[in-house]
Amino acid sequence: MAAEILFNACYSYGDIEGRSVVDLGTGTGRLAIGAAILGAEYTVGVDVDPDAVEIAWKNCKGLDVDWVVGNLTVLRGKFETVLMNPPFGTKQPHADIHFLETALKLGRVVYSIHKSSTKQFVESWLKAHDAVLETVMATRIWVNHQFHFHRKSTYPVEVEVYRILPTKT
Repeated sequence: MAAEILFNACYSYGDIEGRSVVDLGTGTGRLAIGAAILGAEYTVGVDVDPDAVEIAWKNCKGLDVDWVVGNLTVLRGKFETVLMNPPFGTKQPHADIHFLETALKLGRVVYSIHKSSTKQFVESWLKAHDAVLETVMATRIWVNHQFHFHRKSTYPVEVEVYRILPTKT
């Protein structure tokens, strides 16, 4: 899915190559690394998990990506493109909203992954915050057991990838 998001962002919309890109909640860096491979002018990945950022750093050998350990408040400035796979906000209500708020402040365009079941809420929230939502793709991802509330070793989640355009700068 990361490859498809990056392919569309780069080749369908022109939002990667030659652009400044930030990956919020980068984890092990798939989106940031992919953006660097596709010719982003400047790429940053940020995550609160130092172990994940260390893995991202090891994964990006030979690529120019800045890695930041910290929460979203550590970022300053503007980026042309924001990539993110935020927490879905279902177990911790609206955890995704903090990511959306930050992304709208930081970027000219935002690519964000959300559970399909939250689309109406996300659309309503974005409309109230003067942002335009485009659905780029709908798919199913398989989530591995990672947290105490996960009951199965792996399970499917219907998701949608949104391309979001803030109307205020």
